[in-house]
Amino acid sequence: MISVEEALSKILDFIEVLDKEGKPLLDCLGRVLAEDVYAPFDVPPQDNSAMDGYAVQAKTIVGASYQHPKVLLVVGEIAAGCVTELKVEPGTAVRIMTGAFVPEGADVVVPFECTDEVDRKQRSASRDEIGICVALPEASNIRRRGENIPKGELVLKQGTLLRPPEVGVLASLGKAIVPVIRRPVIGILATGNEVTEISQPLLPGKIYNSNSYSLAAQVLKYGGIPKLLGVAPDDVEQLAIAVRHGLDCDILVTSGGVSLGDYDVVKQVLATEGNISFWTVCMKPGKPLAFGTFKRDDGKNIPHLGLPGNPVSSMVSFEVFVRPAILKMMGKSNLAVPNITAIMEDAVKNDDGRRFFARVVVRRKDGKYFARLTGPQGSGILTSMARANGLAVIPEGTEEVKSGSTVEVMMFDWDEVQD
Repeated sequence: MISVEEALSKILDFIEVLDKEGKPLLDCLGRVLAEDVYAPFDVPPQDNSAMDGYAVQAKTIVGASYQHPKVLLVVGEIAAGCVTELKVEPGTAVRIMTGAFVPEGADVVVPFECTDEVDRKQRSASRDEIGICVALPEASNIRRRGENIPKGELVLKQGTLLRPPEVGVLASLGKAIVPVIRRPVIGILATGNEVTEISQPLLPGKIYNSNSYSLAAQVLKYGGIPKLLGVAPDDVEQLAIAVRHGLDCDILVTSGGVSLGDYDVVKQVLATEGNISFWTVCMKPGKPLAFGTFKRDDGKNIPHLGLPGNPVSSMVSFEVFVRPAILKMMGKSNLAVPNITAIMEDAVKNDDGRRFFARVVVRRKDGKYFARLTGPQGSGILTSMARANGLAVIPEGTEEVKSGSTVEVMMFDWDEVQD
C-alpha cells in the first residue's frame, strides 16, 4: 500500500500533454494556448478618440475658459468606423465620436461637456462654430496607435489558460481559429454482474450504473470528453474485450473489480493484457485503486485507472487522481484544487491509520470557514457526496479530529459556500 503522494506522482509521471488542435475562438474558453501569439498589427490600428467631443489643435485652445471660450469653425463630423479625409487646421474643429480615428492635424479631443454645444442647441445658434471652454494639453482623450498592443509584440505565451480577457484579446487580433491543447477523451467502463444500465428495468439483485454517470459528469466538469463504454460483467474474457474497445481513448477509467474478492477481475485483466504499477493506496475511501497501462495494437500505452466500485470511493478517487491527470493532459500548470483551513463542527474518527477524505459542508461565518460532516460516511452513501462542497483531509495516523479543531479542506464547489 503506497501513499497518496506516491500514487499521484506515479500517475502524473506517465501522463503527457496532448497534441494541439485549431478551434473556433469561443470554444477555446478554459483551454490552454498551444502556440505563442504575436500581434499582426497595431491595436488600436490608428489614433482614435476616447470621448465624444471635438478634435482640435491644442495650441488653438490655450487660455480657453467658460468665461472666455475659444470659438472654432466646425469643418465636419466623424463617426466611429468611418474613413475621412478631413483635416484640422488652426482655428478649426471636427466633431468626433468615441472610437473614431482622429483626423490629420488634431492632437487633442475636447469632450462635448467642455464646450458650449448644449447652450448653442438651446439658443438655436449656428452649429458651424463651437466654443471650447477648457484648455487641454496635447494627447488628451486620444488613444494612441499601438498603445494597447504594438505590432509584432508577443501578446499571449504558449501555455496560457484562456479566460474571458484572453478571448477578448484574441478577438481584437482577428483570431477566429486558435491553436489549443485538445481535450482528452476519457473512456469510462463500469464492471460487475450486479450493475445494469439506467435505461433497463431494475431486476432483483441489480443496481443501476450510477458510477459511470457521476464519473462522466466529473470528466465534463474538468474539461475532458467522457466516452461511456457500458457495463462489463465479472468475466475475464468479456472484460478484456470491453477494455480493448476503450483503448482509442486517452485514459481508460474503470469502476469496480479492483478489490480482493473472487469476482474482482480488473486486476487480472490488467496483469494479462497490460501491466500494473500499483493497486492499493493508503486512503479512505478509495484504498483499492489500480494504476497501469494497456498496450494498443499500434504500440501506444494507454493509462488505466481502476477505481473502486463503491460510488463514494469512486468519486473521491477521481478527485484525487483522475482530475489532475486530465488537467495535465490539457496542458494546465495548476493541478491543485483550492484548499482552505476550516474549523470542524463535528468530531471525526479515523481509526484505521489511512488518510481520510471526509465529506463536509463548508460555510463562512465572521470571516472564518466552518466544516461539518454531511452525515454517515459510508463509501456506499452517494448522497453524502451530493450534500458536500468539499473533502476534509484527515492525515494518516490521526485517530480523531475533535470539534473545534482546524482541518484542511479540498474544495470543489465554491458557489455553495454560504455566509
